[in-house]
Amino acid sequence: MRILVTGGAGFIGSNFVRRTLDSRPDASVTVLDAMTYAANPANLTGLDPARFALLKEDIRAADLVDELVAESDLVVHFAAESHNDNSLRDPFAFVRTNVEGTVTLVEAAARHGVRFHHISTDEVFGDLDLDDPARFTPETPYSPSSPYSASKAASDHFVRAYVRSAGLEATISNCSNNYGPRQHPEKFIPRQITTLLEGGTPRLYGAGDNVRDWIHVDDHNDAVWTIIERGEIGRTYLIGADGERSNRAVVGDLLEIFGRGRDDFVHVTDRPGHDRRYAIDASSTLALGWEPRYTDFRSGLEQTVGWYRANPGWWRETRASAEEKYAITEEVIG
Repeated sequence: MRILVTGGAGFIGSNFVRRTLDSRPDASVTVLDAMTYAANPANLTGLDPARFALLKEDIRAADLVDELVAESDLVVHFAAESHNDNSLRDPFAFVRTNVEGTVTLVEAAARHGVRFHHISTDEVFGDLDLDDPARFTPETPYSPSSPYSASKAASDHFVRAYVRSAGLEATISNCSNNYGPRQHPEKFIPRQITTLLEGGTPRLYGAGDNVRDWIHVDDHNDAVWTIIERGEIGRTYLIGADGERSNRAVVGDLLEIFGRGRDDFVHVTDRPGHDRRYAIDASSTLALGWEPRYTDFRSGLEQTVGWYRANPGWWRETRASAEEKYAITEEVIG
């Protein structure tokens, strides 16, 4: 099987590449990645050059995309601008990558009759009240609240439109918040981990009551393969692991892992339009036979801390760059 993976040098994409090559000896993988700040070539070191290739190029490069898709049996589309704060500063970058890039890919996949899987996010559904028992399902109306989630919602709609109007053989998955090794230090969990590793104090947006539904990156990508192999063309599948936890609770868990008090953090100014709660009903994917392995969040968190502790050379420089940006927008409160 010849697989084209877009955004394969990023956090979730590189994990997918590594798990695919480890578990499927008949597969070869070509990664197409623009290698922006969120990508890291170190994520893909040590892979067999006979089965793996990395091409540094924008997914909007239509001629190259057409050539690569035509040579592939499967396209798995991870490439995306994905940080909410960045989308507030520069929304057009998100339109270019997440919308225009997706359209370029589905055009080629439909033209050549190549199977396509689109990686999306639960953020397209907006948010839920903290005391609402409901969870997101594939039928939940879209209600994005940031330029990032709006651009991902648009990309989902384009994939569906090409399924209906151009015969694209595609599935979509919307996943909850991922954590695990090789996640960029600008993201919530690795930011707190690397802060603690450097002896600093974690920082929480607002009161820290916002709830996210956490899933280990390994479980996410195992679910993706289940959908590719067993999912119904044209359907959307939700991926989650019953991992609802408030930001304050996550920081408390990390502080305990580091031997510090659960309240040893500072509050900073909240993000504009900060979503309150995400929660996934993953029954659509569970019905295909997938089950998460990391059902103990604390255990997965400890493993993740261990990886960052063992790999300071991977994150130290990118953390410093991310913290420079945060210093402009964040102010300690209360």
